[in-house]
Amino acid sequence: MIYIGCHLSVTDGYEAMGKTMSRFGGNTFAWFTRNPRGGRTRPVVREDVAALNHHLKEKGFGPLVAHGSYTMNLCSAKEETRANGLEMLKADLERMELLPGNTYNFHPGAHTGQGVEIGIGQIASALNRLVRAEMKTTVLLETMAGKGTEIGGTFEEIREILDRVECADRFGVCFDTCHTWDAGYDLVNDLDGVLQHFDDVIGLSKLKAVHFNDSKNGCGSHKDRHEKLGRGAIGMEAMRRIALHPALQGRPFILETPNDDAGYMEEIHTVLRWSKGS
Repeated sequence: MIYIGCHLSVTDGYEAMGKTMSRFGGNTFAWFTRNPRGGRTRPVVREDVAALNHHLKEKGFGPLVAHGSYTMNLCSAKEETRANGLEMLKADLERMELLPGNTYNFHPGAHTGQGVEIGIGQIASALNRLVRAEMKTTVLLETMAGKGTEIGGTFEEIREILDRVECADRFGVCFDTCHTWDAGYDLVNDLDGVLQHFDDVIGLSKLKAVHFNDSKNGCGSHKDRHEKLGRGAIGMEAMRRIALHPALQGRPFILETPNDDAGYMEEIHTVLRWSKGS
């Protein structure tokens, strides 16, 4: 079973996102919980969220993948930045409880010179302050490209965070194909080997969502530049193998490719054709 969708704007509300994705032909989607570059939020209307929940059930959607702001950094060397990140995370997780059973994904953060070990400790500490066993949301750490001082460019770094969180059942991983490729994991020539390594280090049971993107750059470039499916260094045949890999079925696949609405609709229908064997 393939759940496929893309990032949508929340400008017109929550129910509107569900209806838009149904029009696109998809059965999952992602959205930013707040302005991805600035941290501002829009008011949540509970009736609107309830209408979306009804639409999701009626249309048989898979889990949704909300995305935290890019400005949220739980392991910055600046205490003020960490504190702001903690407030963002707290508010986002409270909102997510209005959409029970879905996922909240975020970039682990950049240690900005403190070192990986200190950064990992700060991330885990922040998560332990806010994530509770009774929550209905699964919090996802995203695999990263390893650029600059960002944490999460290796499976081992993500494993270290997961080892330090207290409510382990409330956590998982979002596997970004562009980021993972750019980090040096060869999805073209050794997809089985990469997924086996992920399973050995983290566990495939923790892989809860896939950001499905081609890459503008070569394997190990540490660049983080997304490309449309089949237009980048990973290529269409490898993207098809990833989408159809038995170990990844049942997860939401979210397109973050540089597209307009028509481009996303085309890519969604391409993935659905693959799932039907054409």
